[in-house]
Amino acid sequence: MLAGSLAGAAAALAGCSSTSAATSAFSASPSPRPTTPAAAFARLMDGNGRWVSGNLQHPDRDPDRRQLVAQEQEPFGAVLSCIDSRVPPELLFDTGLGDLYVMRTGGQAVGPVVTGSVEYGPMTSGTPLVVVLGHQRCGAVKAAYQSLRDGKPLTGTLQAIVTALRPAYEQAVREGGADPVETMARAQAKLTTNALRSNADLAPLVRKGSLAVVGAYYSLDTGKVEVLAGPPS
Repeated sequence: MLAGSLAGAAAALAGCSSTSAATSAFSASPSPRPTTPAAAFARLMDGNGRWVSGNLQHPDRDPDRRQLVAQEQEPFGAVLSCIDSRVPPELLFDTGLGDLYVMRTGGQAVGPVVTGSVEYGPMTSGTPLVVVLGHQRCGAVKAAYQSLRDGKPLTGTLQAIVTALRPAYEQAVREGGADPVETMARAQAKLTTNALRSNADLAPLVRKGSLAVVGAYYSLDTGKVEVLAGPPS
């Protein structure tokens, strides 16, 4: 009986060990932190490929990772995306805790606080990549488009989003197209990307090659991220 009990205990421990190892492997970071724009961009796009295919790794999402980043962080990327509940950057790039700085505003509208938040990673911890991520069927862009087209301001502080998106609206009107809201959403991502890439604080890092600012667009239908501007070579 004693031998049987010991054998059973050993089997149970082995099973626990196997489960623990599998869990660790499942949630482990796929590779060391990228330190160049090209490597960081490749990491994100590889993650998006896994999101599209469903072959997810779920990296950096266990208690060990939580303990590792509890005292300090060193994200390899910063993403400015929309508030839309269907566009969570950590999921659609298959990243985890401590991997990304994430800023989310309606239609990627920017102002001094948002711009400063985007600058934080590159300027304080050497984050080599910024991604401005627009997306399909953006409600904020649609509301701003209709407000500007019809000359009917939105209520309260929502009008600030409309004001911020006016340049994208004007570009969409000039360009035309079958779906002006989608045209405007893409224009907004590109305009914001260009503004960040050329601002006084980030432009020197871009010229030096230590930072890339990439414009991208997310498809709600497919899960795929399309690059619009500025992919690092």
